[in-house]
Amino acid sequence: MATQWKMSSYMKGAAMLTIAALLVKVLSAVYRVPFQNMVGDEGFYIYQQIYPLIGMITTWTSVGFAIALAKLLSDYTAREDVESVQKVKRVGFFYIGTISIVFFLLLALSAPILAEAMGDPRLSRLIQIGAVVILAMPFLALLKSIYQVTERLSPLAYAQVVEQAVRVGFILVGAHFVLSFTGDLYATGAMALLGATVGEVAGILLLGFWLTAKERNVWQKSTSTVSTRSIIRDLTVISISASISSLFFLMLQLVDSMTVLNTLIGNGMALQEAKETKGIYDRVQPLIQMGIVVSTSLAFALVPLIASKMQQNTGRGAIPFIRLSYRVALVFGSAAALGLVVTMPYVNEMLFQTRDLSTVLMVGSVQVLWLSLLLLFMSILQGAGRIWRPTAWLAIGVGVKLSANLWFVGEFGILGAALSGNLAMLIALFGVTFELKRTWPNALAPLTFYLHLGGALLAMAVAVIGFARIADAVILDALPSRIQAMAIALIGVGIGVGVFLSLLMKLQLLQPKEWYLLPFGRRLAYLQLWLTRKKG
Repeated sequence: MATQWKMSSYMKGAAMLTIAALLVKVLSAVYRVPFQNMVGDEGFYIYQQIYPLIGMITTWTSVGFAIALAKLLSDYTAREDVESVQKVKRVGFFYIGTISIVFFLLLALSAPILAEAMGDPRLSRLIQIGAVVILAMPFLALLKSIYQVTERLSPLAYAQVVEQAVRVGFILVGAHFVLSFTGDLYATGAMALLGATVGEVAGILLLGFWLTAKERNVWQKSTSTVSTRSIIRDLTVISISASISSLFFLMLQLVDSMTVLNTLIGNGMALQEAKETKGIYDRVQPLIQMGIVVSTSLAFALVPLIASKMQQNTGRGAIPFIRLSYRVALVFGSAAALGLVVTMPYVNEMLFQTRDLSTVLMVGSVQVLWLSLLLLFMSILQGAGRIWRPTAWLAIGVGVKLSANLWFVGEFGILGAALSGNLAMLIALFGVTFELKRTWPNALAPLTFYLHLGGALLAMAVAVIGFARIADAVILDALPSRIQAMAIALIGVGIGVGVFLSLLMKLQLLQPKEWYLLPFGRRLAYLQLWLTRKKG
């Protein structure tokens, strides 16, 4: 009975953690909209120039190392090796702490050089302020790992939401306050970057409050014979493999930060215009984040099943779940990407006040599809222990982005940055898919699936574009332009979702029994059975 209660409690915590992760992703993307509306395109450019640089380090240290620590602690806990558990905590904390201090000092001291390399010396102070958050990472990584090992997932879920809510609240309120009193966009950007530190401290305080007295005793020395070198090696390897997929998207953004402004200026564009152009281009980042939420969340719900089947049956039993996760990611990733493309002028104005560079944002939005598949395939391969070859393909993708940016932006202007992002992701996806097929050579979907999916996407696009053209030309003339854009975007999205889901179910791209494996799938399975029932 006690075991059943523990499992029930764990599953409840896992469900809460999943919902919390979704909420955090949504908050992470959505807050950029009011922030951009507040600070404008130049202010948004300032923030987005620094964000990927700091985000890469914090993702590796707080997310990757938290998973790595939890893995090692779980291994030694299962062996009931209390001394080694204590040593892993101690060594892990000091190792992550050392890395954090080194990165903080590097950024703080080299900030003027980095800002100059980005083409905007005034960013130097913002890099230094943003770097402060790195010092909180060892505390956060250790606390997260302790809760994961003890299977107390509910506090983790609460802390994640509180951390993100405090961060977002501080960014928006603090930015509004600074902008109102100073009118200085760089000072406003600095306040926004400081929000990350405030949010992380809130998460640390909350998780620290729920620790037991025994868990707080990290500093006690251990008599374990496990070598410090092996702990550091394992932490490094696992942390990189656990966070590499998230780091890839941030690396592509960092390449933009280092190259786009300089190239635009080198092509003769004035500094102020180049900043605003980069800021408008940066609007695509939250749109991509929002676009992948549904596809990756649904597909990733199957990853634990895939990992379980791999362990049980040398991977062969995982094939049905790999196929299903692929079809889910492809269906919803392609629908999100195409939906953004066909509604972009209206979504652009609705969210960001103008329709500027909508064509560029359309091209950039296609990355939703490539990223949805890339993140899924990387997770599957990591679960199978295939790490370094797929990671090498991601590194090649970053190299392609860098070289293509220098060429494409010079040739096509800011459109070149969107084109190079697609090219980088496509090459990385090609390589990662190749690695997946080496492990599982089976076809992931039949030809009829692709034909039916193409038909459903085409019908969705025709319905949305047809409605938008009519609405733009005939109705809503009396409304202000942004209200018109909002009405067309929201109604158009509703029409697109309705048409696509109806055809998705009618054509049975996903079977009713498969819906049951997905979050909220039961109701969708009932809907599909109702739509496909035989009448008469």
